[in-house]
Amino acid sequence: MYTANATASLLARRLALFPLTTAIAPMPGDGRTALTIGGCDLRMLAAEHGTPFYCFDAATLDAAAQAYQSALARHYPGESAVTYAGKAYLSRAMAQWTQRRQLWVDCTGAGEIGIAVAAGVPRAHILVHGVNKSDADLDAATAHAAIIVVDNLAELQRLTPRLLATENPPSLWLRVRPGVAVDTHAYRQTGQEDSKFGMSPQEIMEAVHHCLRHGLALHGLHFHQGSHFHDPTPIGPALEIVLDLAAELASTTGWQPRALSPGGGWGVAYHEDDLPQPDVDEYVRFIALGVVAGCRRRGLALPTLHLEPGRSLVARAGVAVYTVGAIKQTATRRWLFIDGGMADNPRPALYGARYSALPVLAPERAPLEPAWIAGPYCESGDILIEALPMPAMEAGEMLAIPVSGAYHLAMQSNYNGARKPAVLWLDAGRAQLIQRRETIADLLTRDADLVL
Repeated sequence: MYTANATASLLARRLALFPLTTAIAPMPGDGRTALTIGGCDLRMLAAEHGTPFYCFDAATLDAAAQAYQSALARHYPGESAVTYAGKAYLSRAMAQWTQRRQLWVDCTGAGEIGIAVAAGVPRAHILVHGVNKSDADLDAATAHAAIIVVDNLAELQRLTPRLLATENPPSLWLRVRPGVAVDTHAYRQTGQEDSKFGMSPQEIMEAVHHCLRHGLALHGLHFHQGSHFHDPTPIGPALEIVLDLAAELASTTGWQPRALSPGGGWGVAYHEDDLPQPDVDEYVRFIALGVVAGCRRRGLALPTLHLEPGRSLVARAGVAVYTVGAIKQTATRRWLFIDGGMADNPRPALYGARYSALPVLAPERAPLEPAWIAGPYCESGDILIEALPMPAMEAGEMLAIPVSGAYHLAMQSNYNGARKPAVLWLDAGRAQLIQRRETIADLLTRDADLVL
């Protein structure tokens, strides 16, 4: 049994996972309380839009972008830029928000490029990644991007005639595989020697010679070591490897990178046991000081430093709201079944991601015993949260799961005919629908009748 002090402490720690504007407000009439975000009552939003729904808090997004931009201004004396990693979650509204905050948009493939273009993101702010870009991807990137990050030599060969035939071609960065990964789940590591991403230093040398021989606009080097890490230390050895490579290129070819990007991937706290939140300033400072000192030692000019955060910009700003349906007690577990799960959040099933939650109504209630929070889908792995202390819940109550802004909606599916949820933008007491709930008619739009 939780004491009053233990309950209050747990509540405070869980609230620290939610958007900055989250509050527990009294409900008119009956004296109970409920969660609000961005000045909006989650119960009222559910009544209007149904559940599950996702919401993004504008104030939390703005604060996250400002944290990166301010840290770069403090710690890096050269030019710098922040590029939003669209793979975390990209919609027209989110792309438009990036332009309010003077961010670039990192797109992977023609689909994300199309979203960015439809949102009005100017070519000067579009950067394109991808490990196996199709012809359609390369055509879209050539037409709409300012920068294409080249992943491999075969891609460079396919891209070259396109660039030479284009009047105003994008510039190129080359993606280096440094051979050093960060401490994260194996599925999220990208910098190790046998990673599918990027080129070895020897391949980079060959790519630079190719670009110079053909007069291509080669401007930068890029590397990325993994996603959702909390310790910047492994960036140090990778940065040294890439700067050594830059120095060797400068001495042998005369070429130096105008831009350098160590990618992104800085983590966030998903569960109260993960707190405190990883420090963005510490992460940026580590990289900035490493670049400055490394370039000084090698006699290299300071490049424009590009950071590419996705998760650490949007994860905390997003909250998923579900309705509890069946409640089941088995031999050892109390099950709370909700109306969403792995179809809108596959992360627990993919790599054991750990989440927390609060009841929307009376969230200050004391937990009674652990609960397993699971979805309705036909998979035993459709469990969003395991063994989370929760109060007694009734069917029809709502649960809010924080830190839901990254890699949920971007990886959602229609498994079991699930319809993708509504997405709301919350800002100073106003809620705007930015993606409507998918319908059964939407599921059928791509289908054709069998006539043979």
